[in-house]
Amino acid sequence: MTRGTVAPEISSRVRSIPPSPIRGLAPLAEAAKARGIHVIHLNIGQPDLPPPPGVAAALAAAATQPLVYTASQGIPQLLDAWARYYERIGLAISPEQVVATGGASEALSLAVLATTDPGDRILVPEPFYAPYYGILAAAGVELVPIPAPERYGPVTPRAIQERLGPRTRGILLCSPANPTGTLYERDQFAAIAELAREHGLFFYSDETYRELVFRDSRAASALEIPGLEQHVIVIDSVSKRFNACGLRIGALISRNPDVITAAVSLAELRLSLPLPAQLAAVAALEAPATYVAEVVTTYRRRRDAALAALARLPGVHVVPPDGALYLVAELPVDDAERFAAWLLTDFTHHGETVMLAPLSGFFATPGAGRNAVRLALVQPEPVLEHAAELLGEALARYPGRTT
Repeated sequence: MTRGTVAPEISSRVRSIPPSPIRGLAPLAEAAKARGIHVIHLNIGQPDLPPPPGVAAALAAAATQPLVYTASQGIPQLLDAWARYYERIGLAISPEQVVATGGASEALSLAVLATTDPGDRILVPEPFYAPYYGILAAAGVELVPIPAPERYGPVTPRAIQERLGPRTRGILLCSPANPTGTLYERDQFAAIAELAREHGLFFYSDETYRELVFRDSRAASALEIPGLEQHVIVIDSVSKRFNACGLRIGALISRNPDVITAAVSLAELRLSLPLPAQLAAVAALEAPATYVAEVVTTYRRRRDAALAALARLPGVHVVPPDGALYLVAELPVDDAERFAAWLLTDFTHHGETVMLAPLSGFFATPGAGRNAVRLALVQPEPVLEHAAELLGEALARYPGRTT
């Protein structure tokens, strides 16, 4: 009897995960570099700023220690450091209420797996950090988009309430937001969090960019809202405010003991996080407030420089961000994804081009964000201004320009 030749298929779970709008064009960028073209990367939130000095010293010291398994919840020094960090910003958290994670993405993944079942739904304002979609899809959870108001402003409690249903399990909010830099005022933030209490939902608060705010006031935290102790799960990371993306250290924080117990059980499946990265994250969390303040000042200058440079380009409309390290630009093009690919395959000006992230990949609603891109402010002001000049030259030549 002849055996069949049909190959086994990958899971439908994986097929439901969309390609990354942040990394999806990477092969085209590498091909452009191979042709000798200098690519200015504005597509990914990879900070160019140095981490706190203590990070390098901690990594060097860790090299002398045995590389052993550690506690799945995180080493005590790291859990204590997270608690002290929150105390410094006025939020009371105990080390037992923290689970150290492999970045903010694992924190969200653990939170979703700990609190939902397949077929449940989580409400998320658009546009959202693109990996949210894949993280929820991998858990079998439906992401229900809340369409963005005009100019990507904060969504209203009413817009969220209209999409509540019997399988709604929670609300996921990021403020300041990636990709738009949208900042929810305290009353707006609290009103959305209150919906979680009224309807018995979890409130997943992504506070990765908490300090990166360009106004005088700081961002609201879900941990400061009274009466939500059983509902709130905060997602955090050392990646952005401490410029330590490569450490891959984040945290899940909750005052709900059942959530912590469930998250630790899930964390045990990957045994532990790398010891050197955890020790280095301790050093990052102990950085003085002046370090983070200088980071904010740097990004504010870059935002202002980029806004001024892009304002000089005909047909380009920019949404000024109130925080984070990105801005959204609407372009006079037929399709921003096609334009972003064209920048890498067909365009060059004096041997240079720019890499952008198409905004459509930050939406679940079909067709949304079709003519917009996200730019990461991860270059010095002169480079951002030069990138805007290249973008203007590219728009003048692009065959799919609409105005």
